[in-house]
Amino acid sequence: MKLHKRRYAMTGRAAKAEATKARIRASAAALFCEGPIEDFTLDEVANRAGVAVRTILRAYPSKDELIYAALKDMAAGGIFLKPAAAGDIRAAVSAFFDIYESVGDFVMQRLAEERRRPALKASLDQGRDNHCDGVRTVFAPQLERLQGAQRAQLLTMLIAITDVYVWKLLRRDMALGRAAAESIVRKMIERVIGQEQANGKDPLAELVRRRQPAA
Repeated sequence: MKLHKRRYAMTGRAAKAEATKARIRASAAALFCEGPIEDFTLDEVANRAGVAVRTILRAYPSKDELIYAALKDMAAGGIFLKPAAAGDIRAAVSAFFDIYESVGDFVMQRLAEERRRPALKASLDQGRDNHCDGVRTVFAPQLERLQGAQRAQLLTMLIAITDVYVWKLLRRDMALGRAAAESIVRKMIERVIGQEQANGKDPLAELVRRRQPAA
């Protein structure tokens, strides 16, 4: 009977500890969705999670480990873009940039470590899948106008243009302001969408072509 009670008590403590860790990760995720990773502190996470900083450090010995664990939760949960009307290019680009401005530098660090630390691959692959799903969702109207190979090609181009590497090139390597960087990405998207629709004989583009007087 005592053994049963002891086992029950140990199980209860383990469940409570796991719930606390989940609350800590959720608090960290909420904070770095609100601003860049480097701007929040463990004190802020502790305050939001209702625990002491030492409790966080027992579960996650460093801020980086906590951030990585929280990102894994976010990746496992699927798309974490801010809601945007499907087909709205400006809103879509802004949603992707919201993510990258918050966690882009951290993600780039993890991508650089991927070959050296194979354990990172699963969560990074999940992030890649989530990005593809996000692109399919926010650009659904543009993609639905095409079929087959042309739709697949446009999807691939949109995935590439909105990838974190492009954000890094514009924002970090070229030191462009966010507004300028977003404008460039929007223009690239508009250009490839217009080109693909023309190649795919988009009804509107085809109508305009037919109405033009012969040279």
